[in-house]
Amino acid sequence: MGRKLVWIEEERFWGWGCSECAWLFNPSGTLSGTSIDEMKENYEQQRDKAFAAHVCAENPKTKAIKS
Repeated sequence: MGRKLVWIEEERFWGWGCSECAWLFNPSGTLSGTSIDEMKENYEQQRDKAFAAHVCAENPKTKAIKS
């Protein structure tokens, strides 16, 4: 089963991340475009490019400490 781009809602983060590792998408800069649709498209392209380029091995999930 391959990794997927998933929506994550945590106490300190709401946004996109990887289903298989701890990678989270943090957009760089401000949104650009001449319309809302263009801004949305630019955001999605940036997100998708960053997701495709990330390496899961560089973003391991932390394991919970059992007591």
